[in-house]
Amino acid sequence: MSTSERIAFTLKVNGTDYPVDVEQGRNLLSVIRSEIGLTGTKEGCDDCECGACMVLLDGQPVNSCSYLAVQAQGRAITTVEGVIDGDEMHPLQRNILEEGGVQCGFCTPGMILSAHALLARNSSPSEEEVRIGLSGNLCRCTGYAKIVAAVQRTATELHA
Repeated sequence: MSTSERIAFTLKVNGTDYPVDVEQGRNLLSVIRSEIGLTGTKEGCDDCECGACMVLLDGQPVNSCSYLAVQAQGRAITTVEGVIDGDEMHPLQRNILEEGGVQCGFCTPGMILSAHALLARNSSPSEEEVRIGLSGNLCRCTGYAKIVAAVQRTATELHA
């Protein structure tokens, strides 16, 4: 089978099953954005360097630009849209905004998902642990201090 041949399968994104029929070689990022229509996941470097394309696969951060969509079948995919509760922002989103951790906002979806995964594993991370947890995400605007503070603030609020 060549990479241009199409394959039909189902992706479970944010708890919803989406049947897709795509070329076998398509990456998860392009399928999420184009076929499923969720555009919160961003394309940045297309080389696993920036983290803008971060999604969670079974709760673990993954760069969707380098992950084949077909590899994700049978796994739980969470995009930034999946951490919103109805019309309510996730506390991470709210705190990043309130702390002034967003300027251009391009890195924000990846930062939120990486922080979400970190807080699921560690309810009270140190500053160093937050920095390590976010290390797969580049932010060219803020210098990270306010984002780190927002993650620690969220940890305190969620586990108070």
